Amino acid sequence: MTTRSATKRSTIAALILALAVPYAPSAFAEDSESTREASKHFQRGVVLYNEADYRGALVEFKRAGALAPSTSTLYNIGETQYQLQDYAGALNTFERYLAEASPSESHRSEVERNVQALRARVGFVAITTSPTGADITVDDQPVGRTPLDKPVRVTIGQRKIVATLAGRPAVVRYIDVAAEDNVSVSLQLGTGVASESSAVPAVASDGSRASKGGSGLRTVGWVTTGVLAAGAATFGVLAIKASNDLKDARATYPTTSDTLDHLANKATTYSIIADSLGIGALIVGGITLYSTLSSSSNTSSAQAGARLQMGFASVQVEGFF
Repeated sequence: MTTRSATKRSTIAALILALAVPYAPSAFAEDSESTREASKHFQRGVVLYNEADYRGALVEFKRAGALAPSTSTLYNIGETQYQLQDYAGALNTFERYLAEASPSESHRSEVERNVQALRARVGFVAITTSPTGADITVDDQPVGRTPLDKPVRVTIGQRKIVATLAGRPAVVRYIDVAAEDNVSVSLQLGTGVASESSAVPAVASDGSRASKGGSGLRTVGWVTTGVLAAGAATFGVLAIKASNDLKDARATYPTTSDTLDHLANKATTYSIIADSLGIGALIVGGITLYSTLSSSSNTSSAQAGARLQMGFASVQVEGFF
């Protein structure tokens, strides 16, 4: 990526010279204010790109393109998406560039090479929902509302798909997409009412509800087990020390019976407390372990045979190991 990054910076820096030329005089002569504003965003984008702030540069280039569309801006948007490893976005932009640019456009041959390379870095996901009418996002970017008219082109790797429908909990799926894959994803939206205060999806990747209450109790169980175990260890040490003090007192002359009784009672009390805390830690830990293993087993069974790799619920359970 270093070689490509240096090349792209050099290329885009050269485009600063293009600012002296209007984007498209015939199309924007009637609105010079929009053209001037677009030029400002374009220049900011060039500066940010040269500083390797590609996300900031992408925002500026897209704003410039919205104000005064041009093939130069499309080229810069595509190059910036390429740097951000948004291969699907870059491919879409470059294909649009080739459709709109003239055959004599200076960057046309370079873009054609980029398109060939990018086609080996994308796959397709066909997304359906039940019921239809759900808004779909891929990696938090909106792609449309079901039923979608065609599969969604996505960058290779793990992708996050979210379906939302008014009055229902959002559904989240994580899928792995390899080059040239054609993956089908069907999302079942539950009938429960979505909570406005919920910051995370209420439905797991396998379509079942994520149990926040159960996971919270398991967390309390593990914390309680740790506290009880620590207490048992502490009083065990104190019991050993008290027992040693009693042994030393018996070997010392003269020693009163009151002193021996006090030390014996002390050692016995510490021993009883240590034993009680240890038993409590074993009981609470055993119950919590059983609950954790049962939850993990249920999640694994629900996902067996499914092509999708991982969802929110499975991540939530694994976090407790």
